[in-house]
Amino acid sequence: MRKLEQLLMATIGAGLTLACASHPTKPAVENNVEMLIKRSKESNAALMRGDIDTYKSLLTLSDDFTLMSPFGGEPTRGPLTNEAMQRMGKFFKHGTHDQELVRAYGTQDMVVLAIIERSRVEVGGLPSQEWALRVTLVYRRDGDDWTLVHRHADPLVERISLPYAATIARGERPEGG
Repeated sequence: MRKLEQLLMATIGAGLTLACASHPTKPAVENNVEMLIKRSKESNAALMRGDIDTYKSLLTLSDDFTLMSPFGGEPTRGPLTNEAMQRMGKFFKHGTHDQELVRAYGTQDMVVLAIIERSRVEVGGLPSQEWALRVTLVYRRDGDDWTLVHRHADPLVERISLPYAATIARGERPEGG
């Protein structure tokens, strides 16, 4: 990992904003961040409608992509096959989508978005309901384009108690889970 990327990741881990002030590439970085915010919103709106073709046209997943799904379990690693993408498109139906930017971090070669996604969607055959997720997206420059290298999502938008979190952390299933 390049030194700048290491600095970015350390900065994110510390919860600080990477300062780009008075740097000659600041407008380019800001333009990339804005473009990726828009692309994220549009691609995920398509996915919530079950429109996997539009999703794929707007978003490229890297060959070393990692997905930490909101349902937990082992992270998915590597590129998603066309069959996996088609299954993902069928998993979501008739949805609407919006997102709230919490924080954006950017360099010339990497952008990290911390967002809250709010969707109303049918998921996995369940009736339509509200889904709010805390999401971290990491994009990396790949030539003239950007690829999504990491997505982490969890449904903990609403605060939970320490005992409830401890139950989950121990691998126990809360009531109904």
